[in-house]
Amino acid sequence: MTDPLIRRMIIALFALAPTFLFVLAAQAFNPPPQPTHSTLIAAEIAALPGGPAEAPLITAAMVPPSALTPDAMDKARAENLADSFFTGPISPATPFRFSGTYADRSNARDCLALAAMAEAGNTDPGQRAVIQVILNRVRHPAFAKTVCGVVFEGSQRRTGCQFTFTCDGSLARRYGELAWTQARGRADQALGGRVDGTVGTATHYHTDWVYPSWSPKLQKIAQVETHLFYRWPGEWGTSKSWQGYHGGEMSFAVLLRDPEPSVDASGTPDLADADASVATAPLPKNTPKVTGGQVVMRLPSGKANFVVVNARAGTASALAMAKTLCTSEGTCRVMGWSSRAQIPAAFPVPKSARASLQFSYSRDPGGAEIALYNCDSFKGLPREKCIPNAR
Repeated sequence: MTDPLIRRMIIALFALAPTFLFVLAAQAFNPPPQPTHSTLIAAEIAALPGGPAEAPLITAAMVPPSALTPDAMDKARAENLADSFFTGPISPATPFRFSGTYADRSNARDCLALAAMAEAGNTDPGQRAVIQVILNRVRHPAFAKTVCGVVFEGSQRRTGCQFTFTCDGSLARRYGELAWTQARGRADQALGGRVDGTVGTATHYHTDWVYPSWSPKLQKIAQVETHLFYRWPGEWGTSKSWQGYHGGEMSFAVLLRDPEPSVDASGTPDLADADASVATAPLPKNTPKVTGGQVVMRLPSGKANFVVVNARAGTASALAMAKTLCTSEGTCRVMGWSSRAQIPAAFPVPKSARASLQFSYSRDPGGAEIALYNCDSFKGLPREKCIPNAR
């Protein structure tokens, strides 16, 4: 190789050097796409035990003793006792900072008051604990962003109600003026910054006579009356993970008439059960054969069913039908009417259909069951077995 050739090659390399440097710089300033912060947060939330979709709040108000056998209740209480309370520090929640319009505050107050009465009856400590959990959830990124959004979360899905009373006919229950006044007063105090330190930063609870699958995976931090309260382990169980509240409450009156579509933590409509809004006819091929009634609609997943029941056949017949339809593990709902004409064509169940509901059965992911009946049709039942709007 001659010297002139070598010189030309060296000159060419120097000429190309800026191009190589530009490519390297471009790669340095334009690295491969990385997961966004919100994507990482969503993935972490999805990995938490007892997420919103699998851990509805199971309450004393909606799990009557008659819905479980004495042996099952005793077993659940023993399992709950075996799980120790968390022994580390339990800090109270930070005061709730309400921001929004007068209408927002009115709607938030009424959603809180209704949930407090439906979940805890008329007791002061019980209502304050429930209200605190709701406000904790509002600020946690795993749940809806508004008070009414948290209370009615999942109410359109038939399979994911966070508060059972929002989708089993209990919205028709009537409370006295004094009860409303007291519950609204407690709600107003909490929206104004009053904190119930008893339950800390809890976002979950259930009654002591059921034992959900998620409860041993969370930190049990308090007991108020018959309710056990839990928080997630780590930073997700503390107020460090919380976000602010920005108002935008849904109309309480509209929610009572026709619940809004549920939303996830980002405010996006929940499509997990999109097929729940469409009548499922013909029935899926795997629909079990039942006696004592007729299956009219059933989701392909089998988790939700509309049926015709015969009150004259008795409660055992209706319950047996529900158990036949709910064979696989996990959440399942069966709602029954006395005729096909009363069964709604789609979800959410309109007010007229809720008023004529004869039978309601639900099973949560932990296996706890709730069975309620229209006591105008199913005669001679104790009050605790009655659908509230049928009392």
